[in-house]
Amino acid sequence: MVRFNYMSNFQIIKRLYTNYTKKYLKNILISVFFSVLLAGSTSSIAYLLDPAINELFIKQSNTLVYIIPAFIVLAFALKGMSLYFAKIIMINVAEEVRRDIQTDMFSSLIHADTQLIDKEHSGKFITNLSNDVNMITGLLSTAILNLFKDSLTLIGLLTVMFYQNWKLSLIAIIMIPLASFAAKSLGKRISKVSTQQMQRAAILTSYLIEIFKNHKLMKIFQKEKYEKTRANEFIHNLKELNKKINIVYVRASPIMEFLTGIMIAILIFISAKLVVKNELEVNNFFSFLAAMMLAYQPVRSLATLNITVQQGIAGARRVLPIIDKEHEIKEKNDAKDLSISEGQITFENVKFKYLKDNNEILNSINLNIPAGQMTALVGHSGAGKSTILNLIPRFYDVGSGDIKIDNQSIYDAKIYSLREKISLVSQDTTLFDDTIKNNILYANSDASDEEIYNAAKYSFADEFINQLPNKFDTLIGENGVRLSGGEKQRISIARAILKKTPIILLDEATSSLDADTESKIQEAINFLTKGRTTIVIAHRLSTILNSDKIYVINQGKVVGEGKHDELLSSSDIYKNFYEKQIKRS
Repeated sequence: MVRFNYMSNFQIIKRLYTNYTKKYLKNILISVFFSVLLAGSTSSIAYLLDPAINELFIKQSNTLVYIIPAFIVLAFALKGMSLYFAKIIMINVAEEVRRDIQTDMFSSLIHADTQLIDKEHSGKFITNLSNDVNMITGLLSTAILNLFKDSLTLIGLLTVMFYQNWKLSLIAIIMIPLASFAAKSLGKRISKVSTQQMQRAAILTSYLIEIFKNHKLMKIFQKEKYEKTRANEFIHNLKELNKKINIVYVRASPIMEFLTGIMIAILIFISAKLVVKNELEVNNFFSFLAAMMLAYQPVRSLATLNITVQQGIAGARRVLPIIDKEHEIKEKNDAKDLSISEGQITFENVKFKYLKDNNEILNSINLNIPAGQMTALVGHSGAGKSTILNLIPRFYDVGSGDIKIDNQSIYDAKIYSLREKISLVSQDTTLFDDTIKNNILYANSDASDEEIYNAAKYSFADEFINQLPNKFDTLIGENGVRLSGGEKQRISIARAILKKTPIILLDEATSSLDADTESKIQEAINFLTKGRTTIVIAHRLSTILNSDKIYVINQGKVVGEGKHDELLSSSDIYKNFYEKQIKRS
C-alpha cells in the first residue's frame, strides 16, 4: 500500500486528478470557457469607464449617451451569466467526484478484512466518508474553479491596468506576491489544525454511536451525568479546533484589507502626481482604479486558495489509504470454485493469532469434522471456539496450517464460492432496519414468497410474525430493536434455512432463547442441519447431546474428542462442564 504520509502534495493532487477529475475534463473545460467570458466581461466593465468619463462627462457627447450604458449593462449581464454557468458545471463535477470517491471508499470497506473493521471504530470511517470527502471535493471543484476563474479575471484586469498606465500597474503587481506569501503560511497552519479537527470529529462520532447503542446500559447504571461530562469534553475540544480553523480563515481578511489599503493609498498618491504632470488623464485613472478594485476579489481568492488546497490534501491523506488498502484475505490468481460433494472439513496443524494480539489464539489445531453430521465445540470462554468457526469462511486467515473441505484447501478456492456454501447463525444476531421479509430475504434475494414463508415456518418465526400488524412487512428498527432476543434469533435461523447451504455454523445459536421456546428452536435447528455438515458452539445440553462428535477446546488446543459418554470418562474439562450444566438445569 502507498504510504501517503510520505507523498508530496503534488503527487496526491496528481493521483486525485488521474483517478477522479480527468474523466470530467470536458465539463471542466466548458467551465473554463465560461471563466474566460467572465474575465472578459469583468475587464470590459473596468475598461468602459474610460470612454464613459471621456465621452460623456468631459466631451459631453450625445451620440454615445445610450450606447456606452447599454454596453455596461451587457457586460454585467454576461458576467452574471458566465459566473452562473461556470459554478453550476463545477457543482455537478464536484458531486460526481464526491460520488466516485465515496463509492470507492465504501467498496474498499465492504471488501475489507474483518480484522481491519474490528481494529477501527465505525465512527472514524463515517467521518472519513463524509467530512474528509467534503474537503477533497472542495479541492477538486471549488479550488479548480477559483483557480481558472480568478486567474483569468486577474489577467484581464491587469491588461486593462497596463493599457491605462504601465507605471501604476507595476506598483500594483508588487502587492500580489506579498498577499500570496501571507496566505501560504496560513494554509500550512490550517492543514495541521484541519487534521486534528477531523480526528476529534471521528472521536465524537464514535462516541455518539456508542451512546445510542448502549443507552439502556447508561440508564441502568445511572451514568447520564458521567456521559454528559464526557460529551461536553469531546464537544469542547472540537469547538476549540473549529474556532482555530475559522480564525485562520478570518485572519486572511485583515491582512488582505491592510495590503489593499496600502496599495490604493500609494497608487492614489502617485496618480495625483502623474495627473499634475499631464502623464495621466482623469478618465484613464478612473478606468485603472476600477480595474484595480475589481482585481481585489480575485487576488484575495487566489491568495486564500492555498487554504482550500491544504484542507483537501489533508483529507486525501486520510481517505486514499483506505481506498488503497490491500486486503490480507484475498484469493489466488488461479483460484477455482469450491465443489462440495460431501462436506467434510479438516483442520491441519492450524495456528492463529490476531494482529492486535501477540498471543496465539489457536495452537496446532487438528480437527476432522464429519460430513453431514453435527460436531460440537466445547470449552471455556476465550478457548478459541468462535475463532475456529470464523476461520472456515475466511473471515480471518490462518497463521500456518491448512483448512480443507472435501480435501480442497479453502485457500485454493474462490472466496465467493466458499462463502456461498456456508450459513452462520451467531449469538450476536445482526438485523437491518428494514422489514422482516427483507431481513430473511437477505440470505437469498431470488427466493420466492413461498420459500420465505416456509423458512419462517420451519424456524417458528411465523408464530410471532403473524401476530404483528403488518406481518412480514413490519419494520423492526435498528438491529431489530422492536423484537425480543428470541424473535431476532428465529429470524436469523430462518435466514440460514433460506440460504440452503451444505455447511452450517452455529455460534451459541440458542443463547438468547427462553426455556419455553428452546424445544421449538431445537426442532428448527434439527431441520436446518439435517444432512448438513454442522459445527456448533453451545452451552445447552440439548445441543451437545445431539452432536455426533464433540471436541473439547482449551487455551487454543484440542484436549479431548469423542462422543458424550466417552468424554465423561476421558476428559475432566468436559465432565466439569457437563456437571455444571446439570446443576443449572
